[in-house]
Amino acid sequence: MSIMKEVKGVLHFEGVALPAVAEKFATPCYVYSRAAITANWQAFSEQLKAPHKICFAVKANSNLAVLQVLAELGAGFDVVSGGEIARVLRAGGKAEDIVFSGVAKSDAEIRYALNENIGQFNVESDAELERISEIASAMKVSARISLRVNPDVDAKTHPYIATGLEDNKFGIPMQDALATYQRAAELPGIEIVGADCHIGSQLTELAPFLAALERMLALVDSLAEHGITLKHIDMGGGLGVTYTDEQPPQVAEYIQAMLKRLQDYPHLALYLEPGRAIVANAGVLLTRVEYLKFNGHKHFIMVDAGMNDLLRPALYQAHHDIVNVASNSSAAAITGDVVGPVCETGDFLGQNRTLRVQPGDLLAVKSAGAYGFTMSSNYNTRPKPAEVMINGEHMHLVRARETLEDVWRGETLIP
Repeated sequence: MSIMKEVKGVLHFEGVALPAVAEKFATPCYVYSRAAITANWQAFSEQLKAPHKICFAVKANSNLAVLQVLAELGAGFDVVSGGEIARVLRAGGKAEDIVFSGVAKSDAEIRYALNENIGQFNVESDAELERISEIASAMKVSARISLRVNPDVDAKTHPYIATGLEDNKFGIPMQDALATYQRAAELPGIEIVGADCHIGSQLTELAPFLAALERMLALVDSLAEHGITLKHIDMGGGLGVTYTDEQPPQVAEYIQAMLKRLQDYPHLALYLEPGRAIVANAGVLLTRVEYLKFNGHKHFIMVDAGMNDLLRPALYQAHHDIVNVASNSSAAAITGDVVGPVCETGDFLGQNRTLRVQPGDLLAVKSAGAYGFTMSSNYNTRPKPAEVMINGEHMHLVRARETLEDVWRGETLIP
């Protein structure tokens, strides 16, 4: 859903002018739209009714207010750490709706998850399965598990966000899955409930999803032949969004294609774990132009947000559209790189962009609601930015800007 609109030459989120957000909360600043998050969630929920389940991938955006909005909409949650479990519970999510993924769950995290009675673990290795069994047995509880199986499907995405190939660290190799399920069926403290896979992120074609589903259903058939019946199949997340000119499948097309294939498996519920598709285009990063520089060869638009605030361009060479919040700017057009203050050549938000800008102008880095703040850092002793939620004509500070005291809290000088 697009919730950014221009009113008298100034960009608005819902009913709020973006310059008003920057004036009140300064820059850099992340801004989210409650209406967009809600609409994006409903695009999934309208297609996938109970007993099917949608679990928001918390790693995409873990702000408590974002999780609160989704919890109130009835979301489940896909988490990858004990900290994310705690965030979901703090935001009002239900433990029974939590799916715990991740390749290196610690003893403490497993105990915490069992104490809270989460919905299930997505188990990523034989060793993890054995450990969960030992801990659950010692606690005299039963751990509900799915095995995350690696289907060796090429997701045709950036290699850093591909997760379903045999070279990736995630999941149990498909050829080993039957034996691991048989071992799980013998272990104490283990209840098998499903099968899980996730092949990658920012996928813009249906074919990889359907190829993975075929391989997972072949596993389901094999398990049934060996007396192991599953309750659901979890196909992960990964549906792409439009950053520039990508044309990913519509949510309805994506879901209905999988449900059609599952018609022969009426006992299987379908679980999905969208993250980016819910929040990416529901957020922007606001940043102020500090300086314009020309070195005789190239123009640089120097802004107050850096790679520590938005890592995706430096890490993935990801493209985010960048626009002047005041589209009626009288400044001359400049083609150059939009760069930040971090002391790294890789510190850029955009390259070879043409913008009408002058020092002091406010820019909006679009589609920044996913993997923006959650991947931010304090590199160069830069406090993390504020986060603001827009709700109609109201703006709510949902995370205060860090102070320097916040940055070095926990550090001490030696005597």
